[in-house]
Amino acid sequence: MGRQLARRLDIPFLDSDHAIEQRLGCSIREYFERQGEERFRDIETEVLGQLVQQGQGVLSTGGGSVLREQNRDLLRQSGQVFYLHASPQEVFRRLRHDRNRPLLQVADPFKRLQDLFTLRDPLYRAAAHHVIENHKPSVGAMVQGVLQHLERSPDTVPANGAHPNPSLVPPASPPH
Repeated sequence: MGRQLARRLDIPFLDSDHAIEQRLGCSIREYFERQGEERFRDIETEVLGQLVQQGQGVLSTGGGSVLREQNRDLLRQSGQVFYLHASPQEVFRRLRHDRNRPLLQVADPFKRLQDLFTLRDPLYRAAAHHVIENHKPSVGAMVQGVLQHLERSPDTVPANGAHPNPSLVPPASPPH
């Protein structure tokens, strides 16, 4: 969705997970297994700081990026944050076969998603300027919803017409 939004706005797409993996030289899952979550979160915070310094773009964050207050503050101060809200059931439907998300590699991934949702939903809401309900709409409908929010917020569009960094915070429970 972020790529399509960036194309529509004619600004770069910045994927924090991709940038983190480039920096690590391995997958996030591999790094989690070797170094643990806390060290991963340190790298995530550093990379988010670098990405927001790049200027305008659509920044797609990883699911756990909101766990640190520093990250939530950075995102809120750097542009418009959109929380793409989805239920744990919907996220599980999308991710049930995904073997790359380290926090889902447990006996009961649905229970883990529910627990993550309980923890993260209030944090996503605290970070977000806008909440978009993500109940299985098409990607095009989601992009249109974000564009409508940007158009209704006059303070989000500078005089040159370019949009400031819309950050796409994923649904409440994607697990990294």
